[in-house]
Amino acid sequence: MSRFRVILNATPTVSAERLYDIVRSPVITEKATMGSEHNQVTFRVPLDATKREIKLAVETLFKVKVVAVNTLRTLGKTKRFRGKLGKRVDGKKAMVTLVEGARIDVTTGI
Repeated sequence: MSRFRVILNATPTVSAERLYDIVRSPVITEKATMGSEHNQVTFRVPLDATKREIKLAVETLFKVKVVAVNTLRTLGKTKRFRGKLGKRVDGKKAMVTLVEGARIDVTTGI
């Protein structure tokens, strides 16, 4: 048996409520804005969201065609506050590449 698994191209079944939970907010930073030159939009997503769910959510909510989804998981920093240890929350970002000509305007809030 090969060590590579075959992933079928089946679309996941996701409820309408989950679609709105997957795309939490757009990331508006200098680096994310530079990605818009290459038809990329960056979103904050939950830690348990898969690439297929993210693709389905963006295509359904914004009515665009998605070419690729790249995810990035960031671990929260350990910080000290008044001598006590604390930890910031973990996060996940998704860089979504759209087809040529499609765009999502994240600055309007619609």
